[in-house]
Amino acid sequence: MATIRIDPITRIEGHARITVQLNEQGEVQDARFHVTQVRGFEKLCQGRPFTEMPALMARICGICPTSHLLASSKACDDIMAVRIPETAEKLRRIMNLAQITQSHALSFFYLSSPDLLLGMDADPEERNIMGVIRKHPQVARDGVKLRQFGQRVLETLGGKRVHPGWIVPGGVSHPLQAEQRDQILAQIPEAIEITRRALQWFKGQIENFRSEVRSFANFPTMFLAMANDANEFSAYNGWLRFIDANLDIVADHITGTDYQNYIGESGNEDSYLKSTYFKPLGLHDGIYRVGPLARLNMCKSAGTPQADEELAEFRELERHSVLSSFYYHYARLIEILFSVERMETLLRDREILGKNVRAHASPNNLEGVGIMEAPRGTLIHHYRIDENGLIESANMVIATGHNNLAINHGVLQVARQFVKGKAIEQGMLNRVEAVVRAFDPCLSCSTHAAGMMPLDIQLLSADGEVLDRVQR
Repeated sequence: MATIRIDPITRIEGHARITVQLNEQGEVQDARFHVTQVRGFEKLCQGRPFTEMPALMARICGICPTSHLLASSKACDDIMAVRIPETAEKLRRIMNLAQITQSHALSFFYLSSPDLLLGMDADPEERNIMGVIRKHPQVARDGVKLRQFGQRVLETLGGKRVHPGWIVPGGVSHPLQAEQRDQILAQIPEAIEITRRALQWFKGQIENFRSEVRSFANFPTMFLAMANDANEFSAYNGWLRFIDANLDIVADHITGTDYQNYIGESGNEDSYLKSTYFKPLGLHDGIYRVGPLARLNMCKSAGTPQADEELAEFRELERHSVLSSFYYHYARLIEILFSVERMETLLRDREILGKNVRAHASPNNLEGVGIMEAPRGTLIHHYRIDENGLIESANMVIATGHNNLAINHGVLQVARQFVKGKAIEQGMLNRVEAVVRAFDPCLSCSTHAAGMMPLDIQLLSADGEVLDRVQR
């Protein structure tokens, strides 16, 4: 049996590899996605005051620190048993929408556009962001400007683009000023124009990627996302809901620590990334997906005019749920459009400049859970504290962990479709990587397992023979 090893996977956030097992006829027998890095924040934060958690959790990742700030602050709100001021909630929502915008722009324009613009079979020397700049300079400029817009909103609100300290337990640290609001509003028309231009281009290219649409993690699964009474797109407030591939509700109104009754977490011998699953069905059958594709399958409407038009067209792709993970790219663009539109609505709210933006309290609960939608999917922070307010345990359930089973199934599906024979072709291997990029995994965010971590140490001879092996 032969093994193809893709190490590292390129154009993703973090470090991982793929192994593809071939039989003697060159047919794919198995394929696996392995995350090779570990951060361990669940252990590092033990013994810290719970009030430090938002700032500490932001250091998990430089790509989506705001998402962890928000989820952590919501968990701390729960520990304090406070309802944050209305203005503070709206400001937090703007911050989250800016985070979604800049992260999705990074994924679509920087990481995935080389495949979409230059072709899956293009020379890898050209199939990168520099190749996009040379051959499609307008698209490259659009990507830079759109991500810059999201980053500028984060900086305007939080003081800096990465690891802003503005979001705190009980709300935000200081109010929004009128000049700050006006600065953001002035940039919104261009952001909408860029997004609509990208949407029109992408929709015109779908026919060129029919084989990828058919094979990129395209199978029935459940979906998990936040929901609300209006069945509109929800990224900050609401509860968790599971739906199946026919859009029927499987489990609903999941809040707080209830998530533990529905979401299980399993360790893996060959990866530092845990696999989460729908607990009532078990690890084998409980596969589900989160993120932009799940959110658009979940909601009946986006809640903003232009995004609703795009969502209606998106729904025409399939009779029930949209199953191909290739369409994560499409869903990200619609979510950017929604985010920019919703930001404008919130910024024009007459209460947005209100001065009451923080609630103060001591711990009133020894446990708190914060749930929200990060760019890549549902994010859960769950803390337990002692009577002195120090963290006893922390569990972070990250979007990439939710998607881990689907990513592995997708890698196998693509490998079986495109990897043929014993010769290595760049295009076929790039497609195996590209299905991972479709999920936009954030591996720094997602490897936090406390306790026993998998370990595999091999002593090899000069000719590669395994002389000794230690496993844990």
